[in-house]
Amino acid sequence: MPGELSRRQVLSLAAVGSVKLKAQGVASRGVRAQPRAKLSGLPFGAHFTDVARQAGLTHPTIYGSPDDPRYILETIGCGAAFLDYDNDGWIDIFILNGRSVDGIPDGATNRLYRNNRDGTFTDVTEDAGLARSGWAAAVCVGDCNNSGYEDLFVTYWGQNVLYRNNGDGTFTDVTAESGLARSDVRWGSGCTFLDYNRDGHLDLFVANYLEFDFKSVPLPGESSVCVWKGVPVVCGPRGLRRGHNLLYRNNGDGTFTDVSVDSGIASATESYALTAVAADFDGDGWQDIFVACDSSPSLFFRNNGDGTFTEEALERGCAVSEDGAEQAGMGVAVGDYDLDGSLDLFKTHFFDDTHVLYRNDGTGYFEDMTLRSGIGVETRYVGWGAGLADLDNSGLPDIFFVTGSVYPQVAREFERYPAATPRVLFRNLGDGRFEELLEEAGAAVSAAKCSRGCAFGDFDNDGDVDILIVNLNQAPSLLRNDVSGEANWLKVKLVGTESNRSAIGATVIAEYDGRRQAQAVLSQSSFHSANDSRLHFGLGEAKSADLEIRWPTGKSEAFAGVKANALVRIEEGAGIVSREGWPASRTQLRAG
Repeated sequence: MPGELSRRQVLSLAAVGSVKLKAQGVASRGVRAQPRAKLSGLPFGAHFTDVARQAGLTHPTIYGSPDDPRYILETIGCGAAFLDYDNDGWIDIFILNGRSVDGIPDGATNRLYRNNRDGTFTDVTEDAGLARSGWAAAVCVGDCNNSGYEDLFVTYWGQNVLYRNNGDGTFTDVTAESGLARSDVRWGSGCTFLDYNRDGHLDLFVANYLEFDFKSVPLPGESSVCVWKGVPVVCGPRGLRRGHNLLYRNNGDGTFTDVSVDSGIASATESYALTAVAADFDGDGWQDIFVACDSSPSLFFRNNGDGTFTEEALERGCAVSEDGAEQAGMGVAVGDYDLDGSLDLFKTHFFDDTHVLYRNDGTGYFEDMTLRSGIGVETRYVGWGAGLADLDNSGLPDIFFVTGSVYPQVAREFERYPAATPRVLFRNLGDGRFEELLEEAGAAVSAAKCSRGCAFGDFDNDGDVDILIVNLNQAPSLLRNDVSGEANWLKVKLVGTESNRSAIGATVIAEYDGRRQAQAVLSQSSFHSANDSRLHFGLGEAKSADLEIRWPTGKSEAFAGVKANALVRIEEGAGIVSREGWPASRTQLRAG
């Protein structure tokens, strides 16, 4: 019950209170996979094909040494975004990039790709003003000046960058004039726009992973936290100093003020923070912040509604594993897997550990459902970007995540820990359980890559969810989804008027065929990435849905009988202002 500690939470508090650094840098519980149950045999309508090359996504994401990384900075990697930067109704692509320790290879820059509306993309990075090299980490998307165009914030080891979208296809670096420039070197990791004080302007949360300096960090094998399975590997995160998280208030005039201390965000100093997500998890109308943390307790900042936050992850059941152990949290997905109208969490972890599924009881208290849901059958891979998305339009959100090792040196010694590993897909069976599909969704899912960030969205406007994936030191993957069958769907694009124009922090609850599914408009999720801001609801056999919109201001609106198989645009206070069906068939689109 809210306000009370369960036996598991008491054990968690005791376990975390007595944690000692282990002789390795990354938390792992040494869990072997559970036996897989017999497959249900139910048909799965989604099929994925990697179309990145023919789509024009050919530039690799350079990130350190693929074979012998010496520093943890080389192994964490970066994210990507699906966004409609030019407001033409077609989702464009922004992919981050890194560099090598010894220099910046030719072509190592973040890249913006404009959607040509025919299944292909054009690299417009230079023209857009987004060419930049360095150790990029995360991207979050939001209209922070309410101009009607989505802006970009990119974190780095070094200096983070805020790009203002000028509305003419170009961006301007406004970091310094906005008050976000810093003189010190930090490792910015996850970030998210949110409107924590409900004033209609997007504020900014920035996580910092750890303190890193090439001059002081030990090399592989030089300490007990620089060895894994007896093999010298990069050092950290354990053994290195943790970063400090930041909250910036939007002043409404193009500038931000650091309110990390006054808000209470700065008080949480004991975790290695990675991906950040912001949504109203407890249903009180105020946006909370969840941060997946590596080898340390994850963080849940409850919004108190008075400009302050309280960190309550342990009390709320989402800080550590069910048995009270720290886990190596990398990526996080937000969705409603059990269709009870509340936002659940899925978090990815390290080799030999379960990835975790947290069920929200509707008040922001979470229960670990990993083993009961069937997710515990997969512990072989390091998990990164993830999504809770209805991939086959069945009306049931599935789980998808990408994987990849951080220790190529170990891969050469142990076949059990390969550097390149497949993507993972768990199909939702509709009774609280999932089953892992190994080959059923296509070779693009089972393909082995060393991946990090991924984003979910419908790049070809055909009514299903496609997936963009960052692969380290290789070109990205673009998994086009081809859904078979007659399942229906509905997309919802929200536009704030009193709320921030991006409607970040809004929750939409769709009721269809006796089901009740919640989704949130997010600025960041997965791993350091941003999804298509158009919410996608698979409806199965239902031909319409009733929608409830909970706006970031705390106000609600309802719309009954919204017909399926279209994108509806809903403006706060004005209702459904447009409905767009996509008559072009998949065959017509791909022929183009």
